[in-house]
Amino acid sequence: MNIAQLARKFGQAITPVRISVSDVSEILGEPAGNATQNSSPWVVPKKSSASGHMLDLEFVERTDVGRVRDHNEDYLGYASPATPAQVRTHGWMFVLADGVGGQEQGEVASRIAVESMVAGFHNCKDGESHSAALQRLVQQANTCVFEHAVTGGRTSAGMATTIVACALRYDRVSVAHVGDSRCYLIRNGKAAQITRDHTVASEQVRLGFVTAQEAAEGETNHILSRSLGTELIANVDTDDHQIFAGDVLLLCSDGLHGMVDATEMAAICGQGQDLHLAAEKLVALANERGGGDNISVQLIRIRGVERMGMYRGRPYKLY
Repeated sequence: MNIAQLARKFGQAITPVRISVSDVSEILGEPAGNATQNSSPWVVPKKSSASGHMLDLEFVERTDVGRVRDHNEDYLGYASPATPAQVRTHGWMFVLADGVGGQEQGEVASRIAVESMVAGFHNCKDGESHSAALQRLVQQANTCVFEHAVTGGRTSAGMATTIVACALRYDRVSVAHVGDSRCYLIRNGKAAQITRDHTVASEQVRLGFVTAQEAAEGETNHILSRSLGTELIANVDTDDHQIFAGDVLLLCSDGLHGMVDATEMAAICGQGQDLHLAAEKLVALANERGGGDNISVQLIRIRGVERMGMYRGRPYKLY
């Protein structure tokens, strides 16, 4: 068993990353960047000033097995632009998956989904709508998981995963998700959940059958109403939001948001907080409160945006 496999087995992978637009073209002349949970744990950018005229961000990701589970079924990944030109044509994508099924290889389902998303993002057409791209990529990931479950024999039957992904370009973020892994937008000291849990309890609250408090305490709280890989076609939710310098996007599995509330997330990840330290604090807090599930988080801080408008589907510069 190699080091990456050991890290995955015991859930101690940590991948802090800070890359700015001006760093992209200098990172060893590599092709379009991508990484998943078990890739090299550190990516250290060269020290240089960032462009003030393009989307600029920094990010960190962290996953932990928790206090109860014996292995980690969460999986993380990202796709970064290889050149300044690709910051505009493709942008960035981050994706997090939480495997479902325990003995039905949930960890395999989450890995397949994330790797499919990362590989597919680099093959997007220049300037393709992120909403359309994410919808298509999640469907492709669903097909990969579904086919693996069908062809993998008895041990793979029933495998599934949640997924949440966001793609950033100019001054916009597109978010796609299936299941109960979440994305929060932290702005001005407040964290807003910008995804809707696909759980039985969430649907009951939406329909007015129970209150949010009753749903949180009920037995259906963690029963998924949607997941990736269980059906041939996935029902994917997508949404777009404007982003501003100083915003923080937080993607996480239910091992984190089930233990740490939005107010605490905002306080820990607020303006000026070191992202690496913030990720460590979030995971530690979830573990202190029981650590009953795998805990994963991606934090993306927006350091600068390129203000753009859209006219007949084409972007134009705003001054």
